[in-house]
Amino acid sequence: MIPNTKKLIPNPSFEELRSLVAEMPQAVMTKFHNYNVSTKVTARSAASTFFISDKEIGQKTISFREYEQIKKLQDDYIAKHEMILIEGSIGPEVDFQVNCRLLVEKSNANIAAMQQQLYFPPNKNQKHQLTVIDTPNLLITGYPKNRIITVDLATQTTRVIGSDYFGESKKGGLRMWNQYVYDAGGLALHAGCKVYPDIAGHEKLILIIGLSGTGKTTTTFRTQLNSLPVQDDFCALLPGGVIRATENGCFAKTFGLDKNNEPEIYTALTSPQSWLENVSVSPEGTINFHNGSRTTNGRGTFMLNQIKHRDPTNLPKVSAIILLNRNFNIIPAVAKLKTEQAAAYFMLGETTGTSAGGSAESGKFLRVPGTNPFFCQRDSLQGNRFYDLLQSIDQVDVYLFNTGCVGGSDANHHSKKVTIKDSSKILESIMLNTISWKEDDQFGYFIAENVAGMDDEYLFNPKILYVKQRRDKEYVKIAEQIRNDRKVYINQFEELYSCIKRAL
Repeated sequence: MIPNTKKLIPNPSFEELRSLVAEMPQAVMTKFHNYNVSTKVTARSAASTFFISDKEIGQKTISFREYEQIKKLQDDYIAKHEMILIEGSIGPEVDFQVNCRLLVEKSNANIAAMQQQLYFPPNKNQKHQLTVIDTPNLLITGYPKNRIITVDLATQTTRVIGSDYFGESKKGGLRMWNQYVYDAGGLALHAGCKVYPDIAGHEKLILIIGLSGTGKTTTTFRTQLNSLPVQDDFCALLPGGVIRATENGCFAKTFGLDKNNEPEIYTALTSPQSWLENVSVSPEGTINFHNGSRTTNGRGTFMLNQIKHRDPTNLPKVSAIILLNRNFNIIPAVAKLKTEQAAAYFMLGETTGTSAGGSAESGKFLRVPGTNPFFCQRDSLQGNRFYDLLQSIDQVDVYLFNTGCVGGSDANHHSKKVTIKDSSKILESIMLNTISWKEDDQFGYFIAENVAGMDDEYLFNPKILYVKQRRDKEYVKIAEQIRNDRKVYINQFEELYSCIKRAL
């Protein structure tokens, strides 16, 4: 049941939502006739997110008794306000589809508008229901920054209080969907998905797993060998390599968006059918995707029918998985992983945080198991399930991609940047199966000996770069530190399979 409201606006049309967004004082129409909304909160509020439980579940929790007080506070507030209801489903296929609904304040109509683009139509025969209740303008004392996000898996309800950032309500539904997938014997992956024809004309599918802002959407939507995107955020991996999609649109990061590097996303987000959030827009409506003075976590939504894409139903089984790692030292641009290594690196979830995670993560080295901050249980279960699923697939290759630099940060004159074009060429060579590999003597994974169209061996074998720059001792020190840190980190997961721990 949804709470009683002063007035309920159920499932308004796109044009009705445009009218409601136009009334928002924080909304500006761009010269492309779409709206940009500037929000008070510009990233997810991880510190304010709590699961409802009276026992330890591997996540931050509050008690049911405390939750009842929060629930009453929000319900009483809603009874005095006009609310918008958006109903839809996560997933397009009736055999793996979950209905989801969003109830949000009318004064934040952009959240409803953006979510409407991501839902598939609701399934009238599906009784399973996920609910997100969002009151951005209600503040709550006693919690970080006067806001709280509560996750009640028992009633499959997420309540958002005090945050007007769209990503919070979007992830509210997908977080609960994570549990639905796990209960079905699969694993929800924070991943983009694309398909391409192999040399024999057979359709192949690739998953691109990565933390927000590390290149997941860019890698998914950039074309190689007539590849087509399926979606950019969450997919379900089921036994045997079966893949299920989730969203009917895309929630794309906009900072640095370039028409030449990402033409599909650029075109979609500069159309009247899209919505923007926290993008730099002048009073005259001129968009500047390269201005991050307020936040580098600008976002936009568009429906997949605005671009050329592969229908998300009846997908082929997965044939390759990419683990994205935005790093700045001795991690090569690409490495091929053995099965146990793949599960280990999945659990390490190494990357450099971006503004998507707020100031607590931006620019900092992070380890997020599965690069999925929305898993609902103990992370060791996530790693074990990933390993079991890999074992259930007849043939799947797993690769580690570094989307940062080799040899130092962007500002370091010693470093070599792994560009978007570099990653694209590597992915194309993987699709064509033209890379020759050799085992790395430091880490045991396989590194590329050559990639068509690339002649910078330093990106494939960072050790050569360090030796040439007479930094060989630095390389050895970094390698030893990385190995030691990884072993300490992964051994903290007591329930994790021992074969995964030994892979490092």
